[in-house]
Amino acid sequence: MQLTILGSGSSAGTPVLGCLCDTCSSNDPKNKRTRCSSVIKLDNGKVILIDTGPDLRQQALREALTNVDAVLYTHTHADHLHGIDDLRAFCQIQKRQIPLYGSAQTMTHIAEKFGYTLREPSDFWELPILKTHPIAGPITLFGHTVTPIPVKHGNTDIYGYRVGDIAYLTDVSAIPETSLSLLKGVKVLLLDCLRNSTHFTHINLEQSLAYARQINAESTYLIHMTHELEYHALTARIPANVHVGYDGLKINLS
Repeated sequence: MQLTILGSGSSAGTPVLGCLCDTCSSNDPKNKRTRCSSVIKLDNGKVILIDTGPDLRQQALREALTNVDAVLYTHTHADHLHGIDDLRAFCQIQKRQIPLYGSAQTMTHIAEKFGYTLREPSDFWELPILKTHPIAGPITLFGHTVTPIPVKHGNTDIYGYRVGDIAYLTDVSAIPETSLSLLKGVKVLLLDCLRNSTHFTHINLEQSLAYARQINAESTYLIHMTHELEYHALTARIPANVHVGYDGLKINLS
């Protein structure tokens, strides 16, 4: 199984438009962050995309991604959803419908806002051909167990996901105890880490590191970061088993 971080940035991306801070001015590609998303390639070749941010086309071109077999949605904020139209390219290549999975609320929102994408396959492939599947517990997808992990995002209930021994938690303000129990034994954790200072709808660096210690994965990768966190400066501040995620990072798990 291989996970690729498509985007490690927050809703504004990095560099931030008009900003001249050290991170935004950096020429290091590890400080260039598109909006948060990842893709998992399973051992059987199937590809699961997590979220469709507005940078999906750019990310797919960068990673030579031409196949998507399913999409897991964490929630419906623009930086995680509004690239949904770019799924039509994968439908055109594959000539098949792509299933979408997420909470009932998320699937309803997609139906209301992007209803034109929900279509049955025919000879017409000029639009996305998608189908929603509300989930409230573990499902089997391409022979692998996918477990939604309920977390808080401010006042909103959203999903993280566990796929085998990989867990993906973005846009987290709190992880309930019942959800922490679903993360026992996870080997690779991708975890929200917005900035240094506190925020109402996201955990900050201190909180992220505390959750990393509590979950105790073999390796934790920080994602959904603002320009406040410069790659090398942050790397110097964190434990050896915690890593700063970056666009294009590939994580292999046997």
